[in-house]
Formats: sequence, structure tokens, C-alpha cells
Amino acid sequence: MDKNYTIVSGLWDLNRGEHLNDGRKFEDHYLPRFKEFLQIDAYMILFIPLELEEFVWKYRNTSNTLCRIMELEDIKNGLYQPHWDQTQKIRANPDWLKITGEGGWLTNSPQAKLEYYNPIVQSKMFMLHDASIFNHFNTDYYYWVDAGLTNTVPFTHLAENKCLDNLNKYVDSFLFLGYPYDATDEIHGFNFEQMNEIAGEKVKYVCRGGLFGGHKDYIREANGTYYSLLNSTLEKGLMGTEESIFAIMAHKEPHIYRNFMLDGNGLVVKFTEALVKDNVKLQPIPKNYKPTPKVIDQEHISNLKTNLYILTFNFPEQLLHTIESMKKVPEWLEKPHLVLLDNSTNSKAKTKNKRIAKKYNFEYIHLGKNSGICGGRQAAAEHFHESDADYYFFFEDDMTSNNQEEEGNFCRNGLRKYIPNLYEILHKIIIKEDFDFLKLSFTEVYWDNNIQTSWYNVPQNIRTEFWPDYDKLPINGSDPNAPRTKFNIVNNVDGISYIDGEVTYTNWPMIMSKKGNQKVFIDTKWANPYEQTWMSYVFQEQKKGNIKAAVLLASPIWHDRIKYYKPEERREN
Repeated sequence: MDKNYTIVSGLWDLNRGEHLNDGRKFEDHYLPRFKEFLQIDAYMILFIPLELEEFVWKYRNTSNTLCRIMELEDIKNGLYQPHWDQTQKIRANPDWLKITGEGGWLTNSPQAKLEYYNPIVQSKMFMLHDASIFNHFNTDYYYWVDAGLTNTVPFTHLAENKCLDNLNKYVDSFLFLGYPYDATDEIHGFNFEQMNEIAGEKVKYVCRGGLFGGHKDYIREANGTYYSLLNSTLEKGLMGTEESIFAIMAHKEPHIYRNFMLDGNGLVVKFTEALVKDNVKLQPIPKNYKPTPKVIDQEHISNLKTNLYILTFNFPEQLLHTIESMKKVPEWLEKPHLVLLDNSTNSKAKTKNKRIAKKYNFEYIHLGKNSGICGGRQAAAEHFHESDADYYFFFEDDMTSNNQEEEGNFCRNGLRKYIPNLYEILHKIIIKEDFDFLKLSFTEVYWDNNIQTSWYNVPQNIRTEFWPDYDKLPINGSDPNAPRTKFNIVNNVDGISYIDGEVTYTNWPMIMSKKGNQKVFIDTKWANPYEQTWMSYVFQEQKKGNIKAAVLLASPIWHDRIKYYKPEERREN
């Protein structure tokens, strides 16, 4: 066999016929179709329970097939575990069931009636991605194909005509099969109005879950996008099936997720017929569509405007110490527009700070008083908001930049302390992922980003809502068993890894976008904010799916204070 694609599939008995009374008994409806499916002449990676393995080997062998044994409990406690509780919570929510009206179709649908239905169909992308990582047969393309596809597609198309052998020539990135869908209130149970908002336009078609996939490099990207969308929509109480998420992906990025349009009935046979005839015509990319570049080059970054703010107070020596660290990583001082925010109350310090600002080409702004750490942070946000800059960095004057002398050294979490070309890489990441903010260091002074420090600072009712089994704060100090940060996906740009999720907001250096700044500091303001205030607010907005954040899996910024002011001079605001 010399075929550069692998079929990925899975099958489990959910007792659908018994629960839904729709005549789909496993042994009569699914196994005969699975038998036909197994006769397709292609490499296969199959996710199945142990009870089906013997059935598979009646028609396949290890030269063309890999079986990954996965029981239903493995899906619940492993593959789908991060989304399980929220999925079941929505499934039991009367408001969700009523989206199709009292006694509407959703009440008796498989996604409502069957505990494992959505966890399985919404894990298809995860299984496809895992198979591409295994790369057991060393192929470049991977396609999910439902094990029961011959219910609607002629067996001859797949087995005799070998239509799937023609797939690769039409797929240079990732393929979905769409079908027109004129929705009003919902799609598969997913609120239509909110689906349109997330997609950025009116959703005009839905993408089938029975056959999809593409090149392994794009599967990796699709899996990250899918995971993020699934996680954020479930957190908002939104759920349909995997096809709802696929539709959002295809509408948001039609240049990546290419679409073959089926008829209104959604039957895949139109596509397999086109494959048999070797005449597949994908939908053109909309002429007015301008994608955010996924590969951002130096020229693109050079055309961006980025501000870098340093907040200082009363010790020019401390400011110079931090600037000296930046001189050893000159991109910090050469590429952004520099702004010095001065909280100093000492007149001699103010005079020296002005000289430093002039020497190093900073815009100098005295804040009129000691506005505190958070007052200065808010001032930076408001100055950026009124500027024409696209992104900005915020540093306090004791946040130094590690240089090449730290090459080969690691922080206490075992992460790199020096990253060459950091400035450019940070821009590439935040643009590629459309993050609201990206923190520059995983390791901080007192807390690291693996600890969900928002747990200490949210209101008690929020703590009880999201940590019902661990919602009591310690009487004094920190809790060694404080909840850990809920992360999503690890990705990398230019060999530098980062992880997104419910990343805690702190005043540590980060790169922040215009819309991220708007969400965190502008839309909602506090008269006297504390760092804990923003921490709590951002966490709650993340839970609503409104803020998307990440942190580098590296620690290139270091806290290094050499001058200390009196405790009574320290102010938050």
C-alpha cells in the first residue's frame, strides 16, 4: 500500500436505539456498516473499546491498521475530561433544552438524551489530532471518517471506486463539507445569535462531522482553534455538536478551512460522487476576506506600532539599573515607542528621571503625585488607549530583562531564562493567536503561573461557584494546595512555547493588544484599583469567554530591586 493518508475513526455502543427508540440498534444498524467501513483499502487508526478489537481483526491486519483501545470511561476521565462537567451541566439545563421550544426536538435528541454522545462527537478532532501525532503509518494527511458512513454513502464509492484516494489532490490545508443552513434561533442546540457573534458574520452553512481533515500541520492548528472554541463556548453555556464549532471555524478562517458545499439535505454522497468523478470543486475564498497572517515576518512587525511603558518612583538608580539590563537586549530600547511614567515625589529624583528619559529617548510623563503601582498601571493603559499604537508592554522599574549571559540557565520551574529575538517572537505569538494579553514570564517573585492566584481574590460566591469542593481560604498566608491554573493548549512559535488558558492577571510585564487593554482597563474602571481587583475581574471575564490570555513557557524577565523605599511610601493607588 502506497497511500499518503490515514483514515481515523471510532465506534462505541451507546444503546442509542433503546434510549431514543429510533430503531438504531448497535448490532443491527452500526456493526454492519462498520464491517463495510473496515473494507476500505487505506491505512486506519481506530479508537475502539476492547470488545470491538476482535471484530476489527476479522477484516483488517496490523500492516494497515492500528487499534487504540479506548473505553467510554477513558473518554470521560481522559480525552474529554476538561469539558465533561460543563457538557453535562448544559445537557441538564432546562433553559438549553427549551431553545427549540417546549417539547421541541432537542429534548429527545442524542446530545440531550445520551450522556456520552456529545463527549464522543466533540472529541473527534482530538482523536484526529492524536492520530496525526502518532503518525503510525508515516503519512502527511489524516481524515476523520465516521464508522457508519455507509449509511448514507454507497459502499462501492469507498471500497470499489476507492474515492478517498483522490482526497489529497484537493486538500492543501484542511477540508470541511458544508451544507446550507437557514437558522433562526439555534443550530443543533447552539444559540444562533451568539454563534454569529463568535463567527464574526451570519453563519450560512454547517460543516459535517462525518468526514473532515487534511494535512497534519494544519490538523495541529485546527485542534488548537477547536479546543479553544469548544472550551470558551461551553463556559458560556453554549452547546450544539462538533458541527457547530466546525461551522464557526469555517466562517472565521475560510482560507484555512476549505469548504465543499453539499446539498441542503447534508448528505456526504454528493462529495464522494465528485471524488469518484475526480471533479471536486471547493467553495472559493470570499473576495473581501482578509485573513490575519498566520506567519508574521519582520516587515509586518516593523509596520506595527508598539509602546513600552516603565513606571518608576523616587529612585533614578533603580530605573537606570533596569535600563542597563535592557541595553543588553537592545530591541527593548530600539524598537518600541518608549514612555516613562514617573510617580516620584522627590524633586531631585524627578529631575534625574527627566534627564534619563531624554538620554534614552523616552517620552516623559509625570503623573502629578504618587499615584501608586496600580494608578501608574491604569495611566499606562489610558495613555495607550488614546495612542495610535497597536500593542504595548508594561514594566515596573525593577523588572529587568535577562540577556545572553543567562543562555543555558533555567528558572526554578525549569524554564529558559533567556530567549533571543524575544521582541519579535512575542509579537508573532499575540498576532497569530489573537490573544488579549501574553505574559512574558512563567516564574514570578512570590507566585508562579501554575497557581491560580485569582482563587484568593475573587468574591466568595465566585470561589464557591468555580471551586465548590475547595472554597475556604486559609486563615493566614498562602495555601500550599491552592487550585492550579486551568490551561488549554501548548503551542510554539520559532521554537518558543507558550500555553493559553485562565492565566492570572498580575502587574508583571506582558504584551497587550488594543482590544485586550479595552476589556481589562477601559470598559470597566475602578476609582482605586488594586492588583487583586484586576486579577478577580479578569478571571471572571475569562470564565465568560471574554478574555483570551497566555503565558510564555519561559522566564526571560527577572525581578531585581536594588533600591528600597520606605514601607509607608508604598502605595497601590
